[in-house]
Amino acid sequence: MVNLLFSLSSPISLSSPSSFMHALSIPTWIIHVSSVIEWGVAIWLIWTYGEITRNRAWYALSLAMLPALVSAMCACTWHFFDNPASLEWLVTLQATMTLIGNFTLLAAGWLLWRSSKDTQQAQARAEDEQQTSESISS
Repeated sequence: MVNLLFSLSSPISLSSPSSFMHALSIPTWIIHVSSVIEWGVAIWLIWTYGEITRNRAWYALSLAMLPALVSAMCACTWHFFDNPASLEWLVTLQATMTLIGNFTLLAAGWLLWRSSKDTQQAQARAEDEQQTSESISS
């Protein structure tokens, strides 16, 4: 009993094989894996939408999502192998991919906004030209 109380009050070493912090519950694994699958499906759907609309900005968004997907895969891999010290580089890679992904998504969002703005301006010009041609023919 004293050993149990002592072990609960002492800091847990991440490299300790007896650490209970490494085990993920089944519901947590379901969330992790389904999130990776959903992210992959979202990338594919956004790419497909870009093909349908012929708007390359949507391609950029789908490609900008890839670093975040790599980051999620790093986390799942590290947890799958019970967070060993030999794979700590995955934590660094995950953090790096998250940072890169945040910036690529920012850039892709800006491209989508710009693309939308350009499309609206082109539509407005087309409407003006149509009104002008109608008024000339009248």
